[in-house]
Amino acid sequence: MTLKSLIASPALERLLSPQRRLRHHERYEKKRQKRGRPAVIEYFHQSDDPYSHLMLQLLPRLQEQYAVEFKPWLVGPPPDWAAPERGMLVDWSRRDAASLADHLGLAFARHHEQPQAAAVKLANAALADAIDRGRFFEESPGISDALWRGRSLRSCPADGAQAAVDAGNARRQAAGHYLGATLFYGGEWYWGPDRLHYLERRLQDAGLSRTRATGDLLIPAQSSPAPPGNAHGRELHFFLSFRSPYSYLAAPRVFELARSSNASLKLRFVLPMVMRGLPVPRAKTMYIMTDVAREAARLGMPFGRIADPLGKPVERGYSLLPWARDEGRGEEYCLAFLRGVWSQGIDAGSDRGIRRIVESAGLPWARARAHLDTDTWRAEAEANRREMVSLGLWGVPSFRVGDTAVWGQDRLWQVEAALSDPQ
Repeated sequence: MTLKSLIASPALERLLSPQRRLRHHERYEKKRQKRGRPAVIEYFHQSDDPYSHLMLQLLPRLQEQYAVEFKPWLVGPPPDWAAPERGMLVDWSRRDAASLADHLGLAFARHHEQPQAAAVKLANAALADAIDRGRFFEESPGISDALWRGRSLRSCPADGAQAAVDAGNARRQAAGHYLGATLFYGGEWYWGPDRLHYLERRLQDAGLSRTRATGDLLIPAQSSPAPPGNAHGRELHFFLSFRSPYSYLAAPRVFELARSSNASLKLRFVLPMVMRGLPVPRAKTMYIMTDVAREAARLGMPFGRIADPLGKPVERGYSLLPWARDEGRGEEYCLAFLRGVWSQGIDAGSDRGIRRIVESAGLPWARARAHLDTDTWRAEAEANRREMVSLGLWGVPSFRVGDTAVWGQDRLWQVEAALSDPQ
């Protein structure tokens, strides 16, 4: 089965359903309790990953609050297929983690440069030694802080460090992920501070809270942005792709944010990464699909009946977007297309499918046909891509307000803050 057919298969829709996810949680806990096993969470730490640095400040609190045990692993950077624009990913991660640390009240000093490779090796040796002695969570915050501050690290035997990283990489790959700062529990992945709330809810539902009080979370889920007041005259640039399910999650909130703040919305569509020659392998795709499914359920958005728009469907969709925008229905058309391919199984590559999308956006099919399958949109898509890259970004959804540029539907709180700032 090809990746495209996998994404479009009915089996994936069943796999991604919220009901199946909850049933899996319940079955796992019943089996674990029946066998008398503790709740063990695996943590994958990448020393030179800034999100891992933040996680070390959160995990001890998690351990205090829940009756769980942690199994730490050391891992290296993601493989090349998972980081096609590695330089931009590394630079962006530092900037984003610094903003996230400020937002969450965490510490992240000296974040303007990456630790030196020699220092990372020393840190890994110290962390591997701490794991061997069962002291990882006691000693890792100090080791990580010294690494990121550029301070000297104590010397430890380096023999076991690379073996520890290799073992962690192998375990991470076998379990189906590719990033650091990740937690794995009972068949489900949780990346960084942004997804910690899902794990906490699961632990609470399993009765693993050490206190009677439930509901309070270390890192609550980010709510929909609140109206930031009158941002009249400000431009909100929304870089999106019709093949990005995260663009689908972001679009309704972005459009509402622009309307409520009186900002001028600019739709900046770009070709999907895989159509720009950037690989998105199966393991990455499957994690994205499962992550989007739980985010969609949290946001009350349908998701899972997918007709992958890769290739011709995206091109047909983009051929009509400039016209829909000129007709004053650009937002409606984007929502109709994204909703159609990610939750209604509409084949946008067929005339019947694209017509259904057009008409659900309140646009006349007869007039749309004159613009369908033209290539005039390509120059605009390429100009959008070049601007996005000039901002140090490469993926979607991304946003720009003035000098503030951020990536990800989890960062709409930063867009809101930028719109609220006086010019």
